[in-house]
Amino acid sequence: MAYKMIRLADMPGEKEKAARWFHEKWGIPLAAYLESMEECLMKKSAVPQWYLALEGERIIGGMGVIENDFHDRKDLTPNVCAVYTEEDRRCQGIAGALLDYVCKDMAGYGIGTLYLVTDHTSFYERYGWEFLCMVQGDGEENMSRMYVHKI
Repeated sequence: MAYKMIRLADMPGEKEKAARWFHEKWGIPLAAYLESMEECLMKKSAVPQWYLALEGERIIGGMGVIENDFHDRKDLTPNVCAVYTEEDRRCQGIAGALLDYVCKDMAGYGIGTLYLVTDHTSFYERYGWEFLCMVQGDGEENMSRMYVHKI
C-alpha cells in the first residue's frame, strides 16, 4: 500500500493520535509530545515540527524536529528526534524518505544544518548524515552518537 508524508502543521487533527503514537514508541510522557505538538501548531517558529508517514489512517513512521533531544550539547540545534518506523514497514525506505522530507522542509525555513542523536551506526550515513561527535544524554550512563546533516 502507498503511504504519504505529512507535516503535522498541515493536518492538526492528527495531533492526539500522533502524540499517542510517539508516546507508545518512545515512552516519553504523552504530555511532553502534546505540548511540543501544540507549539508546532501555533506556527510561531520553524521548531518544533512533527512529521508522519501515513498508510491510509495508520501511522507507519514519524519523526520530529526539536531544539534539543535531551543531551548536553545545547549548541548543536535543532535536532531530528523520535525517528521511528513500524517494524512491519521497515526496510522499505520510509525512514529515508521522511528524513529527506524533513530536511527539505527545514531548508524552506532557512535552517541549513540539522543534528540527530542515535545509538545506530551506519544507518543514517545512507541518507547523507555524518558522524560528528559523542554526546552525553540527560540521565544516560553511556555516550550517544551525534550526527550532522548540512542541507
